[in-house]
Amino acid sequence: MKPMWMVRAEVGGRLFEEFKTRSLVAIGWVDLGDLGRLKSREDFQREVGRALPTMRPGQVAASAGQTFRFVREIKIGDRILTYNPPERIYLVGTIIGDHEYDPAGLPEDPNIRRVEWQGNVARDQLSVATRNSLGSISTLFLVSAEAAIEIEAVLKGALAPAATQAEQQESVDVDDLLRNMQNRALEFVKDKVSELDWQEMQEVVAGLLRAMGYKTRISPSGPDRGKDIVASPDGFGFQSPRIVVEVKHRTSSSMGAHEIRSFLGGRHADDKGLYVSTGGFSKDARYEAERARIPLTLMDLDDLVRAILEHYEEMDADTQRLIPLRKVYWPG
Repeated sequence: MKPMWMVRAEVGGRLFEEFKTRSLVAIGWVDLGDLGRLKSREDFQREVGRALPTMRPGQVAASAGQTFRFVREIKIGDRILTYNPPERIYLVGTIIGDHEYDPAGLPEDPNIRRVEWQGNVARDQLSVATRNSLGSISTLFLVSAEAAIEIEAVLKGALAPAATQAEQQESVDVDDLLRNMQNRALEFVKDKVSELDWQEMQEVVAGLLRAMGYKTRISPSGPDRGKDIVASPDGFGFQSPRIVVEVKHRTSSSMGAHEIRSFLGGRHADDKGLYVSTGGFSKDARYEAERARIPLTLMDLDDLVRAILEHYEEMDADTQRLIPLRKVYWPG
């Protein structure tokens, strides 16, 4: 059986009709020019790195791999898919030509392969396993042999196989998958927060407090007598509650009891305390906070990131720019 490849028609299937009516598939990477002049995978990687210097190494490798496959690995006679998200249909065909460079045809996607289209397969006709395997966001990827066999069968009029016990279990386990993705996302956000410098971290904490409804004053650089931020309803600290905040951005060292006692030493009786330490707190520090004479909350990196995620949409644009996040929707 010939390999089957997916080539996406840009974001949202924007070029689907162009692919269909012109009998082709195409990819962009316009800055690389004519990909046909490149031979080895190393050539592709070197050219991507040269033409797109702001790309991270992982992005360079991924782009080089996809462009190499489009030009050198896909062969005449291989099967090809593209997808139309609005109509939820896959267009199925066969590659009938080698790589061509045609900037006049599709200026944004000038590297093309000619295709003979044979028919459509509705996404809803496919099994859960096959639909899941086609969910990659990559521009180009090799379709699994099992999915390709099913697509060919459905194209010829066969019904998709009934859901297997494994697929039914997969549906049951969707909540576990969501929890796994949430945990991974939490770690990625923690990485992003850890990369901030101390001044940016102070701005983030102040932005979080503003998102929670307070007005903030940030202490100028230099000795702050145990306070980096003062948050209160009026912004001056006259109205209660007056929250005094200390921010320590040292991911490699935790705060001990001495630092907590030092922070508490300058507080007024009506103050509320918030101590943020991305390096965490020792057991003694937490004990010191529990017996403090004023209400004191200790916030480590996990606590900070969870609070950021909870209040992110209420944060002002300047704070969001320090930690740019993207919302992801998940079926309920």
